[in-house]
Amino acid sequence: MGLFDALFRSSEILGIAEETLEFAIESSEATHPNEYMGFLRGTEADKLGVDQDGLIITDILVVPGTEANSVSATVKTSQIPNDVKALGSIHSHPNGVIRPSSADLETFGRGSVHIIIGAPYRRTDWKAFDSQGKPTQLNVIDVALPETEDFFDFTQADIDDELRR
Repeated sequence: MGLFDALFRSSEILGIAEETLEFAIESSEATHPNEYMGFLRGTEADKLGVDQDGLIITDILVVPGTEANSVSATVKTSQIPNDVKALGSIHSHPNGVIRPSSADLETFGRGSVHIIIGAPYRRTDWKAFDSQGKPTQLNVIDVALPETEDFFDFTQADIDDELRR
């Protein structure tokens, strides 16, 4: 996909891939008692075999240098990529409270959907919020994600071709 396509694609978020949500829940539990923090990225639904226009959250980008403790996670903003695929954020609340804090609301401006996962990190211990912190519906979609080997299977010629588009 070229930059032009990325700028004018449908920005509707259809949901989150089930495997991506499971990864986030497991990662949140693994970092307990500290918070887990990442940024959500999406893939066009048609590239995942879904016959709809829009995006499905498929990736979580964990920014290098993120510092976390039991009550907060801090990202070095200079390390956040300026990515046209960024859709929002995801983080955990080790205290189990699944609603945005005032500090969370200050970070919700980047992207349109924000997920909070709470302890004890069961499949039902998460909620999605819009950029104002209001609860929003986010479907969990069972799609096959690209295999890691295929995802990173590209050459310099592929990169050059993409940049020429």
